[in-house]
Amino acid sequence: MKTRKLTCVVICIVMMATCLLTIAACSTKVASDTLYVKKVDGLSKDFVMGMDASSVISLEDSGVKYYDFDGNEADVFKVLADNGINTIRVRVWNDPYDSNGNGFGGGNCDINTAVEIGKRATKYNMGLMVDFHYSDFWADPAKQMVPRAWKGMNIEQKSEALYQYTKESLQTLKDAKVKVSMVQVGNETNAFMCGENKWANIAQLMSAGSKAVREVFPKAQVVLHFANPEKVTNYVSYAKNLDYYGVDYDVFGSSYYPYWHGTLENLSTVLGDIAETYGKKVMVAETSYAFTTEDTDFFGNTIGEGGSVTKNYPYTVQGQSNCIRDIIDTVAHTTNGIGVCYWEGTWITVGGSSWEENSAIWEKHGSGWASSYAKVYDPDDAGKWYGGCAVDNQAFFDKNGKPLESLKVFGLARNGNIVANKADALEDVNLMIDLNSKTIELPAKVNAVMLDDSKQQVDVVWEITEAKKAEMFAGGVAKYDIKGTADGMTVHCYVSMVEYNYLTNYSFEDDANKTKQPTGWTVTEKGNSNELWVEDKVTDSLTGTKHYHFYGASANSINFELEQQVTGLVAGTYKYSISIMGGDCGTTNVYAYVKVNGVIVKQEKLTITVYDSWDTVLIEGIEYTGTETIVVGIHVECAGAGAWGKIDDALFNLVSAN
Repeated sequence: MKTRKLTCVVICIVMMATCLLTIAACSTKVASDTLYVKKVDGLSKDFVMGMDASSVISLEDSGVKYYDFDGNEADVFKVLADNGINTIRVRVWNDPYDSNGNGFGGGNCDINTAVEIGKRATKYNMGLMVDFHYSDFWADPAKQMVPRAWKGMNIEQKSEALYQYTKESLQTLKDAKVKVSMVQVGNETNAFMCGENKWANIAQLMSAGSKAVREVFPKAQVVLHFANPEKVTNYVSYAKNLDYYGVDYDVFGSSYYPYWHGTLENLSTVLGDIAETYGKKVMVAETSYAFTTEDTDFFGNTIGEGGSVTKNYPYTVQGQSNCIRDIIDTVAHTTNGIGVCYWEGTWITVGGSSWEENSAIWEKHGSGWASSYAKVYDPDDAGKWYGGCAVDNQAFFDKNGKPLESLKVFGLARNGNIVANKADALEDVNLMIDLNSKTIELPAKVNAVMLDDSKQQVDVVWEITEAKKAEMFAGGVAKYDIKGTADGMTVHCYVSMVEYNYLTNYSFEDDANKTKQPTGWTVTEKGNSNELWVEDKVTDSLTGTKHYHFYGASANSINFELEQQVTGLVAGTYKYSISIMGGDCGTTNVYAYVKVNGVIVKQEKLTITVYDSWDTVLIEGIEYTGTETIVVGIHVECAGAGAWGKIDDALFNLVSAN
C-alpha cells in the first residue's frame, strides 16, 4: 500500500513539473532591444493571438529547420508560444491527394496533418483553430469547389455528408487529446460555399457544420469566415442572411489584408456594426504583411514594390510589426472584438539553390502552394500555375528559419516596448508630369518613416540626369521608377508622364472633403443604387488609389450619369477617353458622351465584362472654337442584380491647336 502511495506521489510530482514547465515555456517574458511597439490598451487575457501554421509539417519534411532567438534549433510551436501566440490555426481539406497518393501541395493539409499540428500546439498550451475548407484544395472568395467525393449530391445529401465529415474529423482530434478552441465552418465563404451559391443552401451547410461542432466540442467557438470588408454592403448582407436563416455561430470572422481590404477604420466600423446588431463576437481570421520584397525560393511573391497595392507601412521588420500591432489595436477596440490570426507566418523557403531543386521538393512534399498533381482537381488554376511559396516575404522567420524580431509583437503588444526612435525606411513618392511641360522637378525632401510609424522630412538626392529627363519627355505616356538616397537609404519616386488633362480630378483622388463625392464632377442618380461614391482601393484603380464605384443589389437599380464641364480650353481639336470595369451587370447601356452647348454630339459604347478587364473608349475630333460650352461624361445603366463597377482615368487632351 505504501509503495502504491509513493508511486502515486511521484507520478503527481512529475505531472505537476511537466505542467509547470509547459506553462513556463508559454509565459516566457518577451523583450526586445530593437523593436518599437506601442502598448495596446485594454487587451483581455484571452484575446486571440493566432498564427496559421498549416504548412509546417510539409516544410519540415522538406528539410526546413526552425530556431529560437538564441540561435538554437527548436520546435517552431514552442517558439510561437514563447512569443505570445496562444492559438494555432490549421486548414483542413477533405482529400488533397490524387489516386496514387500524390499530394496537391499547400501543406497537403488533411485531418491527419491537423492532428499532428494540433498535438504540438496542445503541448505548448495553445488552442487549435480548425479551418474546414470543405473542398479538396484551396477555397477562397473566387473558388469554392465541392470535394470530389460529394460531387453530384443534392443539398440534403451534401449537408449530411458535411455534418458526418465534420463530426468524424473533430472526433479524431478529440481522441488525440487536441485542445480545440475554435472551429471555422468554411473559409472565405463570400456568398459561395462548397459548390453552392444560394444562401438557403449555404446556410444549411453552415448549420450542419455548426451542429457537428456543438456535439463534439461544445465549448469551442464556431467561426464563420468572410473576406473583403471594404465591400460594406456585402458584409451587411452576409450577416443579415445568417440571422434570417438562423445559422448557429459565435464569431463573425473576416480576412483583412491591408494591401487590398481598405482602412482599419472601415474594418472596425463594419465588424462593430455586425457585433452590435446581432450580438456576435468578431475577429480578423487572416492577415499578413511583408517584411521585405526579396524573393528567396525562385517563385515570385504576391507582394513587391511598384505601387500596385496599398502600402501604409514600409516593407521592413518594424513595418510588419507596426501593421500587426495596429490591427490588434483595432480589433481590441471594436465591439466584441476577440482576436487576430496571422496567416502562414511560418511558411518559408525550402531548398534554396535553384528553382529546379526547389520544384522537386515542392512536388514531393507539398511545400509549395500547389503541385502538378492538383490538376486532377483544379486543372485551370493549380494545374497550370503550380509552384512554390508566394508569401515567404510575409513570414515571421527568415529564409534560414531564424525568427524575425517582429514575431515578438504578439507578446509585446500587451505592455508595449519603447526603444530609441530612428528612421526605419523612406516613404515612396508618386508624381505626374505633363508631357507638354518643360521640366521635371523631383522633391528636395522625402518622408522618413520612423520606428514608431511617425514621419520626418529628410533631404534626398535623386539618380536622374538631364539626358534621362529628355528621354522621359520623348517616351510619351509611360511610368518610370527613379531611385534616390536619403539618410543612407534608398527611396523610389514613381513618375507618370501624362498628356495635359483639362479635366479636374480625372482619377477621382479628391472626394470633396471626405464625403465620397468626387470634386469637380456632377452625379445624376436616375436609379436606386446601393453604393455610388469614390472608393479608396488601389488594386481596383487605374491611376492613384481611388476611383468612382457603383453597386446595386437589385435588378435595374444602376442608372446614373457622371459628368464634368471642361474649362480653360484654347481653340483647337480635342479627344476624350474614360475607362470602366465591373461585373454581374446583365444587360447594359453604358456609353461615354460629349455635349456641346447642352446637346450630345458624340458618344461611344463601353462594355462591362469581368473584374480587372478595363474597357477604355476614345472619342476623337472634338472641335472647340472658343465659345462653346463643352461637357463630357459617362452614362451607366445595368439590369443585373448585384451589378457593380469602377470608373477611372477620364482624360480630355488637346490634339492640335487652331
